[in-house]
Amino acid sequence: MATRALLSSFSPPPSPSPSTSPSSSSSISLSRRCPLKHYATATSSSSSSTSLLLFFSGRRCCVLRVSGGRDGGGKVWADVRSEKQHHVTEPSRFEDEDEDARDLVDNVVGVEGVAWWHVFPKRWVIVILCFSAFLLCNMDRVNMSIAILPMSAEYNWSPSTVGLIQSSFFWGYLLTQIAGGIWADTVGGKQVLGFGVVWWSVATVLTPVAAKLGLPFLLVARAFMGVGEGVAMPAMNNILSKWVPVAERSRSLALVYSGMYLGSVTGLAFSPFLIHQFGWPSVFYSFGSLGTVWFSVWLSKAYSSPLEDPELLPEEKKLITANSNSVSKEPIKMIPWGLILSKPPVWALIVSHFCHNWGTFILLTWMPTYYNQVLKFNLTESGLFCVLPWLTMAVSANVGGWIADTLVSKGLSVTRVRKIMQTVGFLGPAFFLTQLSHVDSPVMAVLCMTCSQGTDAFSQSGLYSNHQDIAPRYSGILLGLSNTAGVLAGVLGTAATGYILQHGSWDDVFKVSVGLYLVGTVVWNLFSTGEKILE
Repeated sequence: MATRALLSSFSPPPSPSPSTSPSSSSSISLSRRCPLKHYATATSSSSSSTSLLLFFSGRRCCVLRVSGGRDGGGKVWADVRSEKQHHVTEPSRFEDEDEDARDLVDNVVGVEGVAWWHVFPKRWVIVILCFSAFLLCNMDRVNMSIAILPMSAEYNWSPSTVGLIQSSFFWGYLLTQIAGGIWADTVGGKQVLGFGVVWWSVATVLTPVAAKLGLPFLLVARAFMGVGEGVAMPAMNNILSKWVPVAERSRSLALVYSGMYLGSVTGLAFSPFLIHQFGWPSVFYSFGSLGTVWFSVWLSKAYSSPLEDPELLPEEKKLITANSNSVSKEPIKMIPWGLILSKPPVWALIVSHFCHNWGTFILLTWMPTYYNQVLKFNLTESGLFCVLPWLTMAVSANVGGWIADTLVSKGLSVTRVRKIMQTVGFLGPAFFLTQLSHVDSPVMAVLCMTCSQGTDAFSQSGLYSNHQDIAPRYSGILLGLSNTAGVLAGVLGTAATGYILQHGSWDDVFKVSVGLYLVGTVVWNLFSTGEKILE
């Protein structure tokens, strides 16, 4: 059975809605038939045109036709067919209600009068905003790794002092990992992430002032910056555990974490230019000011949970809540610390996070110095060549996320997928770092660094996705707990590298990282799981 009705018409001066349609049928309400009821509006067109769009919702087929005339007017028609009249070649695609909603929301294409941002999935708006926050996060973090070169020359800092300055960021970063997770899981991720971005942006802008005042002030400013960035990962994990269905988890987290890598690319690429043109303080002023732009968008668009968003389409809300086991209006009142710490998979996360971050943070903070001192690149070349590993990580993280989600959708267990991805994330960097002592050309050294970081990015679909797997309701707390161990690795590894370089060589630095990668591989494969262990 089929009906066709005129939903609305429009013309340069507004006129009353017509009461008749091209076919004899009573007027149907779009709000009953088409899930995109709030967006059934049209704008005038300078030339005659017609657009057709086919939607499926439940067991009804809705054809939306928007036509416009040369006079600027137009009409919106809807054809609604029952399930017996569906003229679709692949009806099996729409049997599942959740798949209906996914196709409806995700695959909408341009129709005159329907702005694409009105029908873009809100959960991916949240993901993109988190991505941009992490982009700023690493831009503000890595600018010091470039600026430290002219700063150390200006202030006559020794390698040990440079190592101290680089590690001071982690003092504050360490303090807010668990606190940020508790705060996010009890108050909401929107408030916590917004606070973090504003706090670290202010600290970034104040860095040149602190450096001129003296070393103690600079150490405090860097520690304060770490306080702001420390809450970012737990808050993000809390938000995405509520907004993103399980089948999209690896891809969404890979995209967000690739924001960190692209932030490193952006920071390392633009910092040398800004330093040469305007001096090293300009890096901190320009990068830090971008946080205010992000914060204004975040306040207007983000919500801690899909249940709090008044503009979320019902179909997308149903998709999210049906495929996520952590969406709840009830705040966490008591944290079962004893139960959490009694689980071997939790300790597998903690140990593996420590092993992973030791190597990652050393490369993050010391790579420009390695290129400058060992490969004899100048400041600009150091920044540009540092871009390649991080750009590779941004690409490979998203490739890894797609592979992981595809394997899960094909029936491979989440546990197996997480172990495969993290094993690549450990053994890949270990192998390529061992090759650095055997290469004798700068090109091969950069290639080894790039491949090391590229395989490291598969960890985003391994241990970094595992917090939401095993404890979705406590994912912020759990990430804060494991990342505390990761930050300790950053503090110890960054400072230790400065000490090792005064008494040893870069080969010694890389050997320690390789050893920890191997330990992490063993622990992860023995004790990790992808199954939910905490309610």
